[in-house]
Amino acid sequence: MMTLAQNEPNNGQPVMQTPPVVSPQDWEAARQQLLVKEKAHTRARDALAAERRRMPWMEVSKTYAFEGPGGKLSLVDLFQGRRQLIVYRAFFEPGVFGWPDHACRGCSMVADQVAHVAHLNARDTTLVFASRAPQADIIRLKQRMGWIMPWVTITDSFDADFGVDEWHGTNVFYRDGTRIFRTYFVKSRGDEQMGGTWNYLDITPLGRQEVWEDSPKGYPQTPTYKWWNWHDSYTEGAAPDKKWVEISDAGEKAFRQEAAEGRD
Repeated sequence: MMTLAQNEPNNGQPVMQTPPVVSPQDWEAARQQLLVKEKAHTRARDALAAERRRMPWMEVSKTYAFEGPGGKLSLVDLFQGRRQLIVYRAFFEPGVFGWPDHACRGCSMVADQVAHVAHLNARDTTLVFASRAPQADIIRLKQRMGWIMPWVTITDSFDADFGVDEWHGTNVFYRDGTRIFRTYFVKSRGDEQMGGTWNYLDITPLGRQEVWEDSPKGYPQTPTYKWWNWHDSYTEGAAPDKKWVEISDAGEKAFRQEAAEGRD
């Protein structure tokens, strides 16, 4: 075992106390040791998501109005016909650092991380950003930054009623016909993991909707991996591509075999 030079001058910067440098065999042993804890973390995360899917719901009885590129929208409209809605409150308005050229730097980093929304849409889920800036400014900002997620203007007490009038946050809603329910809320550091398709789905009441998940009876679930597609190729109601089914089945079989042998 050896270590990097720990005490050499570094242009006035604090000296880094780096870990030891080891052989490939010792490095792999250390990785396997850490992997045990990482797997426990993954299982705990899945269990937490399963518990989240069993949280009680709160019915939203008040009506809310937003402005979109085409005019006025209700909260029901934001679902775009889907059952699940995720609303991220982004700060872009007079008084916010960066206005009018930019939204809040933190909210902008969140926006930069958002995966292609087609994957969420394929799971009956709509993602919407909401701010108090007028639509003309939002449209200009989206074009400048290359963002494609729907982004509406808050016109009433929606932000105050759902805990995002003074700080960013993500609210999740479920629609049953015209009835709307608030199912989850996360803010502060909980928001920093948002952006990926999986993390968004894990905070929704229906989850990823794959058969391996621990979900309440009757929740929609489809075979694992089979619904995945290129973001420009989703077709509503289409059966999974046969070749992709073969490939994903083979991959899943290999993964399950490794898991059974403790090698994953």
